[in-house]
Amino acid sequence: MSRIITVGAAQLGPIQKAEPRSSSVARMVRLLERAHKRGVELVVFPELALTTFFPRHYHEDAAEADSWFETAMPSNETAPLFDAARRYGTGFHLGYAEIAHEADETGVVRPRRFNTSILVGPEGDVLLKYRKVHLPGHAEFDPKRVVQHLEKRYFEVGNLGFPVIRAPMGGLNGINMGMMICNDRRWPEAWRVLGLQSVELVALGYNTPSLNMEAGGFEAHHLRVFHSHLSIQAGCYQNACFAVATAKAGIEDGAELFGHSIIVNPQGEIVAMASTWDDELITADCDLDLCTLGRTTIFAFDKHRRPEAYGRITEQVGAVEPVEWKKPAGR
Repeated sequence: MSRIITVGAAQLGPIQKAEPRSSSVARMVRLLERAHKRGVELVVFPELALTTFFPRHYHEDAAEADSWFETAMPSNETAPLFDAARRYGTGFHLGYAEIAHEADETGVVRPRRFNTSILVGPEGDVLLKYRKVHLPGHAEFDPKRVVQHLEKRYFEVGNLGFPVIRAPMGGLNGINMGMMICNDRRWPEAWRVLGLQSVELVALGYNTPSLNMEAGGFEAHHLRVFHSHLSIQAGCYQNACFAVATAKAGIEDGAELFGHSIIVNPQGEIVAMASTWDDELITADCDLDLCTLGRTTIFAFDKHRRPEAYGRITEQVGAVEPVEWKKPAGR
């Protein structure tokens, strides 16, 4: 019997700076209701789904941004989302900004700020937590930018690695599930770490601007979407898994987010894609048995991987120049 789960990418239109969490949560509850009517068993919401993408706004004192963060999950404001999930028997993925009071690398307990996502089961249990590893952008105000991207100012690098958990979801007793957040999707190492844990379904939320604000060179508008989809499709194909990649979209605080949420199968094919910049639900039936072909043939890691040749990937951060060829003496 096939192992099929019906999933939904619940894209959100823009959330403006003045919009309260109660409004965002109400929108997500409506999407959960819509998902339930379509028989969806797992809904994936975007990165930082409760608020505007606040890293575009500069605060001289980074602590002034704390109002955008959550100190508990669920909280009083997010409880309706958990209640709806239990009512409909639907699992969900949620991205949010987290303040955690825990020890840092030196052992000092202090408030730590992360770009976080959680995977919640149909009974409202938090099954898995992930904290974003690949933080893009910059830490200080950049006058050259039309729009700031201050993730490195407001967040620490995630400290949970790339975990995968096997847990019940929908009508299935166990699914191998993992998470990424936004920029993580562009790094093949992240996909491979999940793949090495036999991940079958990756939940991914993002808030990606339509323009590259680095101003370091030309990047055509249409290539922003192409590069996003390319990264996800390659990750799914090379690790034989499904992905539900969900965006925020539209003009948010005057900045354009490109949306184009997608669901991708283990062959790297896009099987569903959002077509608006509004709150929109796209769905697909994912037969997890389709993961078997890739991981037992071309990407049978146990037969074909050669980690002894990959040391440079973990030993080195920046790129170095190669050895320069020189003509042998006497020739």
